[in-house]
Amino acid sequence: MTTMLEIERRGHVARVWLNRPDVRNAFNEDVIAELSTAFAGFAADGDLRAIVLGGRGKAFCAGADLTWMRAMAGYDWEQNRADAGRLAEMLWAIYRCPVPVVGRIHGDCYAGGVGLAAVCDVLIAADTASFCLSEARLGLLPATISPYVIRAMGEQAARRYFVTAERFTAREAQAIGFVHEVCAADEIDARVDALVATLVANGPMAVRACKQLVQDVAGMPIDAALRADTARRIADIRASDEGREGVQSFLNKRKPAWLPEGNA
Repeated sequence: MTTMLEIERRGHVARVWLNRPDVRNAFNEDVIAELSTAFAGFAADGDLRAIVLGGRGKAFCAGADLTWMRAMAGYDWEQNRADAGRLAEMLWAIYRCPVPVVGRIHGDCYAGGVGLAAVCDVLIAADTASFCLSEARLGLLPATISPYVIRAMGEQAARRYFVTAERFTAREAQAIGFVHEVCAADEIDARVDALVATLVANGPMAVRACKQLVQDVAGMPIDAALRADTARRIADIRASDEGREGVQSFLNKRKPAWLPEGNA
């Protein structure tokens, strides 16, 4: 356990909890540093197959810590740029982590918390969760999180919620494509566990390659270079040990070798 995070590791799954419930898991420079370190470690862990990111207490993440914001109010331009740079690198570390990240969203998910949600690969939200890109209310803008939030919710939704700073519900977040699944608050852990079990049952290297594929192909023109690249990727994985094992296990109606004991 760290100061600002609680990290659990069981088998092929890591669970990361923002652990500042007294401030609704608002982040500061220490949380940013610990998340960066944690996800750098996860990226280097070849045995890891899924990561769950959630928050202890009543909220997922309410954005920036007020004490941290008071300190930033006295920063000059260079200090502000350096501080924002550390946040940008933390978000990048989560987004580019080769292991799929499942966001467990409940309670408040505001400002930078929306950015944290946006860098997850799959989002499951309690029906009582609420979202808000509140920066404009403070005379600020969600610049550092914007590349991920716009990708996750789409340009049209971002055009509204960036400028209005309105709150929106979990159902509204699902309707715009930001959240993948909404469930009752008392069902969220069961839904997250079911999704994690699905991830763990898939080919470990194939899952990582699929995550990379989406990031690399999204928005790219379907030109000769992309067609050649995707053909190379499928050839690579078909010829790999995992690809051959997966096909043979399917054809022979048996479990693949990567499936943990006890799984059907």
